[in-house]
Amino acid sequence: MRVLGREIAIRVFSPGAGELPLLVAHDGPEYDERAGLTRHAAAMIERDELPPFRVALLPPGERDEWYSASAAYGRALCQRILPALRTQLEVAGRPVGIGASLGALALLQAQRAWPGSFAGLFLQSGSFFLPRHDRHESRFPRYDRVVRFVRGVIRSGSHADPVPVMMTCGSEEENIHNNRQMVAALRAQGYDATLVEVPEGHDFEGWGEVLEPHLTRLLASLWGSP
Repeated sequence: MRVLGREIAIRVFSPGAGELPLLVAHDGPEYDERAGLTRHAAAMIERDELPPFRVALLPPGERDEWYSASAAYGRALCQRILPALRTQLEVAGRPVGIGASLGALALLQAQRAWPGSFAGLFLQSGSFFLPRHDRHESRFPRYDRVVRFVRGVIRSGSHADPVPVMMTCGSEEENIHNNRQMVAALRAQGYDATLVEVPEGHDFEGWGEVLEPHLTRLLASLWGSP
């Protein structure tokens, strides 16, 4: 399909036919190849820890532009990509989103701007830049836009759709401070938000290491067990 002037191809892992829950992954091909996302999904289904579900592997496209709290991308995700997936797949309920770094930021922006789009979020090492902690990131072209969005979330008193959010971040990562501030803000707004500090670092291999048990727990809380 064509999104924001670019053709993207979305691969879907599916364990079977019929109406199934859906996990939507930013940086989907990288999550699959380097973090073993669909291997993890297949193992959890095989062990009856989760019901059968599909995984949509969204390619990053213009990553630094799309995933940097872009309102245009958030609209495209919620108003074009998710509905297009529903036309091709039988989806049970609202999807759950998974993303890391800027991909986590983009999911939170979309969920905030388009309430009702997601049932829950799994956010790893989110790039929630704040000048207090992340002035070294100021050369990033969309740094100011990211900071405006993050400040807006933190300063908000409430939100219309406070979904469950599971966050992970390496305890030695530069992002740990802004992740701690973000989880506190989300909790204050009614989100069932949890931050798990882990030994792993800021890379897909590390993010893959903690899919179990943390992603499994989030999905089981939303979808139940077989």
